[in-house]
Amino acid sequence: MQELIKIENLSFGYPDGQQALTDINLGIYRGDSVAIVGPNGAGKSTLVLHFNGILRSNGHVKLLGKPIDDNNLKWVRSRVGVVFQNPDDQLFSPTVFDDVAFGPMNMGYSQAEVEQAVKMALGLVGMSGFEKRSPHHLSVGEKKRIAMATVLSMSPEVLVIDEPTSNLDPRGKWDIIEVLKGFSITKIIVSHDLEMVRELCHRMVIIDHGRVAADAKTIDVLADKKLLVAHGLAAA
Repeated sequence: MQELIKIENLSFGYPDGQQALTDINLGIYRGDSVAIVGPNGAGKSTLVLHFNGILRSNGHVKLLGKPIDDNNLKWVRSRVGVVFQNPDDQLFSPTVFDDVAFGPMNMGYSQAEVEQAVKMALGLVGMSGFEKRSPHHLSVGEKKRIAMATVLSMSPEVLVIDEPTSNLDPRGKWDIIEVLKGFSITKIIVSHDLEMVRELCHRMVIIDHGRVAADAKTIDVLADKKLLVAHGLAAA
């Protein structure tokens, strides 16, 4: 299986002195559907923001064998798409079409290619026909789908999604799960939602205090009540 993302001995501290990650070693392989879970403040979001160079790693993170650096950031971000927890952080245009077209236009696609990319991406998330709608007037679940489409429009190899089911009612949550099930793309899902993780992810990585506490099959991790309790993922 091809290794898409390789993380070796990654440590990261913020300017205020907070050590967010310590000695992380991890591989993400083509076709993986990986959950990254852990308590609040464990370092999950900090970790995944290294996957497309939003946070920098000084060579400790490689994409398809290449270190992520200033020279290849545009390529990296076309290959690894990150969907933020709050879709309003991703949607800033007057129409859905403009938001979803933003990435392909920046990548230099022709007008015909942009239109095809938008059509494809909206189809994947079940939002065809919303091109002329204002994203700011959509429901939270619809906004989350459009935020995914803004990334999918660039046909990335890896989709990183931070808390896709947060702030959704049960119907909205299961709608999002069904959408994600339909993606054949390599997925990295940051979440506290173990019910969703069980549905979508064959592999589960627990991050706690900035370190990898477990990396195993989801079915095995979820069966280990003691492990889940120790890392704030289940009640004692």
